[in-house]
Amino acid sequence: MWKKYFPPIEIIVVFLQWNYVEKIMDKRQQDTAYFLSFCIEQYKNEKHLSGKESAEVLERYGVLDYLAEHYEMLHTQSRQWLMEDIDEFISIRRKEVS
Repeated sequence: MWKKYFPPIEIIVVFLQWNYVEKIMDKRQQDTAYFLSFCIEQYKNEKHLSGKESAEVLERYGVLDYLAEHYEMLHTQSRQWLMEDIDEFISIRRKEVS
């Protein structure tokens, strides 16, 4: 779902790094993109993954869609709470698949 609104995650990260995001996205999209990149980075650090591996795991289980869809509520939560919520979301998705 988040893909409908944003370019591929690799492009978002590059744009964030170059500060071009302000020129191509409205404020809501910018905030959501920054939030998604924050979550990817925090998950990467928490699980000792590369940025690419982190983004792939989060995308595989639909976490990025979930985070983008519920940005308004989730962006106010702590890093620790977000990591626990992401772990729980992935755990539920894994059970649905098996």
